[in-house]
Amino acid sequence: MTDASGTEPARLTQETYERLQAELEDLTTRGRVEIARAIESARALGDLSENGDYHAAKDSQGKMESRVRQLQALLKHAEIVEAGPAADGTVSEGTVVTLRYEGDDDTQEFFVGSIEERRGDMPVVSPSAPLGQALIGRTAGDKITYDAPGGKLAVEIVKVGA
Repeated sequence: MTDASGTEPARLTQETYERLQAELEDLTTRGRVEIARAIESARALGDLSENGDYHAAKDSQGKMESRVRQLQALLKHAEIVEAGPAADGTVSEGTVVTLRYEGDDDTQEFFVGSIEERRGDMPVVSPSAPLGQALIGRTAGDKITYDAPGGKLAVEIVKVGA
C-alpha cells in the first residue's frame, strides 16, 4: 500500500528501525564533523584542482549525504512490523525461507523482507518482488510458480524459519 506521496512504506522491525535511526544520528553529527575536518585539512594543502585528498573528502561527503537522504526518506515512511515467521508457520516478512528450484537438488536460503533487514550475506527477497509475493502466506512443502524477469520459475518451499 502506498502513502500520499506514492511511496510504498519501508516495512522494518523495531530493531532495524532503531539501528537505522542511530546510523542517521551518527552520520548527521559525528560523520559531518569528521568530513568537514577532512575537507578543511585538505584545503590547507593548497591548490584544490590537483589535491587528491580534497577530492576524496568531497566524494566521501557526497556519499555520506546521499545515505543521510536515503535514511531520512526510509525512516519517514517506515512501518514497524513483527519479525519472524508467522505463528502458523507461514512465510511472512522477516522470515528465512529455504527453497529448492525445480530441477535442482540444492537448496538455498533467502530472507524475505527489506534489504535493510538483511542477515549477513543471505540473499534478500523483497515482499513486493514476484518471488516475495508468491512466498507470502505459504508454508513448507508448498510448490509455487512465479513470473521472474527471465520467465516462469517453479520452487518448492523446503523450510520456513531459520
